[in-house]
Amino acid sequence: MERYDLRKLKDEKLTNRMVEVMDKIAKPGEVMIFMFEVGDFSPVHTTMDVMKQQGHDIMNSIKFNEVDWTLVVKRKAS
Repeated sequence: MERYDLRKLKDEKLTNRMVEVMDKIAKPGEVMIFMFEVGDFSPVHTTMDVMKQQGHDIMNSIKFNEVDWTLVVKRKAS
């Protein structure tokens, strides 16, 4: 399990980096933790939709503090 601080990334750069981590770094079945800024909450829905479309499991989604969000994702088995 690794944590990735993506708070400086916005919009497409955020989702692209998450997909890259899941595809190239995470091993099948491994859990990754992503931290990013929430703003208007649209990044929460967008990132969850992208991870689901990729076939990964959303394990948890938590407001970390006033501006940050943590998304816990398990890479698909194969």
